[in-house]
Amino acid sequence: MRATRGAARAHIAAVAAGALCCAAPALCGGAGTPWATVLLLAGLYLACELPGRRPFPGGSLPIPAGSFFPLLLAAAFLLPPAAAALVAVPGSLVGRVERPPAAVRRVWRAAQLAVTVWAASAVHGLLGGPATLGGPGRLPGLPYAVVPGCGAVLAFSLVLAALDGSILVAAERLPPRRAWSGLLSRSLGPHLVHGLAGLMMAVLWHGPYGPLSALIVLLPMYISCWVFAQYHREHAAHRATIRALVQAVDLKDTYTRGHSERVGRASVLIARELGMDQQRTEVLRFAGILHDVGKLGVPTRVLRKDGPLTPEERQVIELHPEYGHEIVRGIGFLGEARAAILHHHERLDGTGYPYGLSGREIPEFARVVAVADAFDAMTSTRSYRRGRPVPAALAELKRCAGTQFDPRMVRALARGLDRHGWSAETAAGPQEEPALPGRPVPSGGAVPSDGPGPSGGPGRPGRVPAPGPQATADRRG
Repeated sequence: MRATRGAARAHIAAVAAGALCCAAPALCGGAGTPWATVLLLAGLYLACELPGRRPFPGGSLPIPAGSFFPLLLAAAFLLPPAAAALVAVPGSLVGRVERPPAAVRRVWRAAQLAVTVWAASAVHGLLGGPATLGGPGRLPGLPYAVVPGCGAVLAFSLVLAALDGSILVAAERLPPRRAWSGLLSRSLGPHLVHGLAGLMMAVLWHGPYGPLSALIVLLPMYISCWVFAQYHREHAAHRATIRALVQAVDLKDTYTRGHSERVGRASVLIARELGMDQQRTEVLRFAGILHDVGKLGVPTRVLRKDGPLTPEERQVIELHPEYGHEIVRGIGFLGEARAAILHHHERLDGTGYPYGLSGREIPEFARVVAVADAFDAMTSTRSYRRGRPVPAALAELKRCAGTQFDPRMVRALARGLDRHGWSAETAAGPQEEPALPGRPVPSGGAVPSDGPGPSGGPGRPGRVPAPGPQATADRRG
């Protein structure tokens, strides 16, 4: 929630009222609520959520949402709906919150999970689930217990996805189709796994082990959270490394501040349209963000020069892909991104730099970043020129497809922009810089990028610029 708007507050209040109605029957006298089970499960859920806010061996434990859903689903299997709704409340009210307003988010989470667990328990009861769990002198009705269990998990996923999407509509003003897109499909598989763990806990709970069964299930869950914590720390270190390098580039080349992040976003847009998996998409985002890191090896006076570059200065700045590759060579997690950093100024017709690769010789990531780089260079407003409209930039990319850019990447960017757009605040460059007299404005036929046109790469001094859209581009970003 970027801000807790009136509509969002009203929505949260309505869901909280609904949660109170769900749990109220358990609080009435004579309801026969099994308070021992309720308090034990609620206490366990609370204990599981607390490490997200407390020190954990080796550091704080960043618990992902849903890590302890098996406990909530076990409550849905073991308890009547009203009592099951109460189990989610204490842990949700103290759980980890990433962004403010923390109090509102915790109230929303508690209300959302209370309603969700109530629905799962109600469906489990309607399908005759409690009778399949066994008990004193009775064996569990396996494998038949799986059927009502799966029905409860489906209800859990449906209600949770519905509420997740509804708060996005109310708080973020997202279109309903976009708000609910993919929520159920992404969560149903993990929830089924959680449901099986919760069903195992419920069956053991009714068996000879009783509440000790919770420990049998919680131990591997805690181990998985510890493993996740190690991954989280490593990933955070990766992000910090990337951020430090980008900040260093932005400090050195102030004219293109923010350019690297936007190229990363545009690269991700293309990757998703190409159907790349999540891991490759993340590496490609790193490639887009770090494509200009080699500018750290280029003299500042060249990067910030007001007038056109001399041939010698062009040769210096054309070394930045190789400088960048040397800088990131030892960073193992970048993988394919290193090749993109080295080759993002190659052209399909072989007139690019630093090595004059052509066609499929150019790595796929480099072809993606080249398109994303040129697109942002054209659409970003700089102190020395105004940005082009997105349709004009796309038209120019399409005109140069097949010579300078890979047509497949250009088409993917066009599809991605058609689906998701390119917001003005995303595309806008730094506005606070004063206009610089004498700074050249790229001509209408040029596709600027973060480097000069192909006037010859390292080892090929004096090469005549090839005719084409980038030959007149002077700027370095």
